[in-house]
Amino acid sequence: MSEPLHPIVHDIPEASRADLVALLNTRLADTADLYSQVKQAHWNVKGIHFQTLHELFDKVAEAVEPYVDELAERVTGLGGTARGTVRMAAAASSLPEYPIDAVDGDTHLGLVRDRLAAYAADNRGAIAAAADLDDAATEGLLVDIQSVVDLHLYFVQSHLPG
Repeated sequence: MSEPLHPIVHDIPEASRADLVALLNTRLADTADLYSQVKQAHWNVKGIHFQTLHELFDKVAEAVEPYVDELAERVTGLGGTARGTVRMAAAASSLPEYPIDAVDGDTHLGLVRDRLAAYAADNRGAIAAAADLDDAATEGLLVDIQSVVDLHLYFVQSHLPG
């Protein structure tokens, strides 16, 4: 069941806006969680390639972070309430928890790769859902996110052996 919307004037029907808000809040949770998990890798990576991976993970996190705000603002622009606290994001995220015992670079690379790939797959589904709901603005935002995530997935995978 969706949360009630705030009364606003908008040409997208209320039922569609409610579905979009739910969709966007799910993407918001996953995006905030992805950001924090990549920062976890950034802070905790060890090994001979520390500097390279430390910087790589920071760039990935920096690329993802602005979308937290953009997704939340799209939610509120559609009359919804953004569910964006750390606790809300953790409770709603579809990403698996990041293991606390990850240390070496290859382990972190694999974990970050897997989370980026899972995020990208879910985001592709959200793009299709936004298109089905006839919301080009939400669809465009999600397409922009997809381009960034796919690029960084490529960068991370390029550090892993064949």
